[in-house]
Amino acid sequence: MPRYRITVEYDGGPFVGWQRQDNGPSVQGTLEAAIHAFSHETVTVTGAGRTDAGVHALGQVAHFDLARDFAPDKVRDALNHFVRPSPIAVLKAEIADPDFHARFSAHARHYLYRIVCRRAPLALDRGRAWQVVHELDADAMHAAAQTLIGQHDFTTFRASECQAKSPVKTLDKLTVRRALDEIDIEASARSFLHHQVRSMVGTLKLVGEGKRRSRDVAAALKACDRSRCGPVSPPDGLYFVKVDY
Repeated sequence: MPRYRITVEYDGGPFVGWQRQDNGPSVQGTLEAAIHAFSHETVTVTGAGRTDAGVHALGQVAHFDLARDFAPDKVRDALNHFVRPSPIAVLKAEIADPDFHARFSAHARHYLYRIVCRRAPLALDRGRAWQVVHELDADAMHAAAQTLIGQHDFTTFRASECQAKSPVKTLDKLTVRRALDEIDIEASARSFLHHQVRSMVGTLKLVGEGKRRSRDVAAALKACDRSRCGPVSPPDGLYFVKVDY
């Protein structure tokens, strides 16, 4: 029974998230239906990360097992045919080792959050970036972001419904860079808590507005108090970029 590993790109706008749910279409469910359409097998597709509703992916990784052998290129092309018209693209399909697990074999996950600072409405990036109509101080945001690097109890930046066993995570990278009117925030860690990236971004935005300083972010982290977090940023600007194995 071969195990297939796929790399997937998707626009999260039309989906309730990665995970299969009863309240609407999911990325996982759409892929499983496409696999059944070409292989006539009912499988579970396991992803490296369970992105929320509206969150996008440039390089989500998933695996599934089939009873029959198919050439990887055939799997890729068949999936891209049967997921239409959903905004999902299978970029790559390959045979994986039998013990490969998209979630548990991962060493690091990388996310990007895009903020566009301008007054004019977004035409091309509508639903794909967080529009802020005033300027933000990206340098101040970056400096504050560095107070979050390392191993900490991230309770302050954890969703109340998070199911992780522990709030302790190690944040390897959190950078803030400006390119013209866009501010890109890149985050890397072995794993993240539910809403952790969006919570950190929402707090850093307050820094960019001059409403908080680096020491305030450090104090909020140390407090382990959800009420000390800034507003959670919208899902539109968040992208699951890639996974390291």
